Amino acid sequence: MTVSKESLQQSAEVNGTTITWYEMGAPREEVGGGLPLVMLHGGGPGASAWSNFGSALPGFAESFRTILVDQPGFGASGRPDVVGNYYRHSAGYVLGLLDHLGIDRVHLLGNSLGGGTAMRLALDHPDRVGRLVLMGPGGLSLNLFHADPTEGVQRLMEFGMNPSREALRAFISTMVVNQDLVTDALVEERFADATAPGAHDAMRQMGMSFWNPQTAEDGMLWREAHRLRKHTLLTWGREDRVNPLDGAMAALKLIPKASLHVFPHCGHWAQVEAADEFREVATAFLARHAERNKA
Repeated sequence: MTVSKESLQQSAEVNGTTITWYEMGAPREEVGGGLPLVMLHGGGPGASAWSNFGSALPGFAESFRTILVDQPGFGASGRPDVVGNYYRHSAGYVLGLLDHLGIDRVHLLGNSLGGGTAMRLALDHPDRVGRLVLMGPGGLSLNLFHADPTEGVQRLMEFGMNPSREALRAFISTMVVNQDLVTDALVEERFADATAPGAHDAMRQMGMSFWNPQTAEDGMLWREAHRLRKHTLLTWGREDRVNPLDGAMAALKLIPKASLHVFPHCGHWAQVEAADEFREVATAFLARHAERNKA
């Protein structure tokens, strides 16, 4: 099923800035307690809710009221100055959007940067969250064997210093195993978004929030992972070159109700490279939530 981005796009003022989202599907009480599913994208150049999850939206919308959110600084959302660590910054706007929509509780699905935002929201506002699906999440990924920065993060920084199509292609190439997915059209689409007015500065501010000693420690979510009491599905591409698989081990050990699913022949974009399996695994996990006892 093909859906139009424009037909699903909505925007509202949240905490003084514009937040944009895309919504499809209706709640089903028998699936996941009827809770909506909010999906939060990663943080690479040109990233947005639609670029990360647009192709996955129709499948998830069969089971959930599904809401894809452009995090602040990305996509069609506003670009407010980043205050504090980005995960906390973004979680505040996501929470504000839920309030605007009159939604009390949601399941959260986050990829990379969005995984860190989801984790921060769940830690600080556990009453607003059902279950979590985290895909190679930032903040929780603690590399035990790989060097920092990883190959994918290095390519990200190189684009930040030299925002060219060549640098963007090199970055996108680290996202996937199947290089046929790195098309000219994808590079052009993401380059246009990454070089839109204000986009480069927004990405710079996001990145600096993880390097500035005054804000970086707040993003080390693995140090707080033991506090999370939500059922959490960690998903990882076995060949992830951004947040490598060994980074999953600390979160798997520390989060009391964590489980791990690994996709073979898959990089950082499981929702693209392992689309059907990812949807099946995530839906089955979320469907086991029983809202009546908040299991």
